[in-house]
Order: sequence, then C-alpha cells, then structure tokens
Amino acid sequence: MSRITPFTSPLMLGFDAMEKTLERIAKGNDAYPPYNIERIRSNDAAGTPERLRITLAVAGFSDEDLDVTTEENQLVIRGRQGETGERDYLHRGIAARQFQRVFVLAEGMHVSGAELRNGLLSVDLIRPEPVRMVKKINISVPE
Repeated sequence: MSRITPFTSPLMLGFDAMEKTLERIAKGNDAYPPYNIERIRSNDAAGTPERLRITLAVAGFSDEDLDVTTEENQLVIRGRQGETGERDYLHRGIAARQFQRVFVLAEGMHVSGAELRNGLLSVDLIRPEPVRMVKKINISVPE
C-alpha cells in the first residue's frame, strides 16, 4: 500500500526535494540541546531588516567547542567538548555530550552572525524580501 502525500498532486510539480526534506526533518527529532527561534522585527530607523534568531542552550561549551556552518540549504550547528582532565564529579547534571543540530533554510536566507554569551549561542538569519516576478511566456503557433 502506498501512502499519499500532498506532493503527489498533479498541480505540485518539482516539489519532490521538499518532500524528502520534510521526511528527513521528521526523523531527526533529538531534543538536545534545547533551542528557541524568534522573529526580530525590522528597525527602519537603524536600517536593520527583519531577521530570525536561533538561540541554543550550550552551557559548558566554549566558542572553540562549537562549529556553525551552512551546507547547501542547511544551517548546521555542531558541539563537541574536549576532555576536561581529571575531574571527580559527585554529580554530573550538565550534559557534556556532542551534538549536531540541523535547520533547513529557505532559499535566499543567509546567516548574518553568531554570538556566544552566558551559555547561549545565538545565530541570526536574514530573511530576504521576496521578489515578485511575472514573466510573459510567448505562445508559438506553427503555420
């Protein structure tokens, strides 16, 4: 039995990559590290455009332990802590495991910067203004 998806409609042409992306997102559902996504409105007086900010809770990670990259249409944030030496923990409640968090970016979005402050990694993304294009297609008629 085959499953029916919204992308099987004959009116939805060329969206097979989108369907694969949605399936990949549904499978990768790890909750570590926790994160927020917020919209920061544009400020016309300062000339800053509207942007998105992803903030990850990365307590115990330094900037050398974190890697923020864009790969194709994905924002990839990786964290890996080195060994802290000879520590004798009586209780270890702060996670020190490695992680990889992937966010799929819409076409045209780009990272404007990343900042680590007080155990929170903030990554700002600029959302471009959509350009509306209307293109006239000529119809050829054979004689």
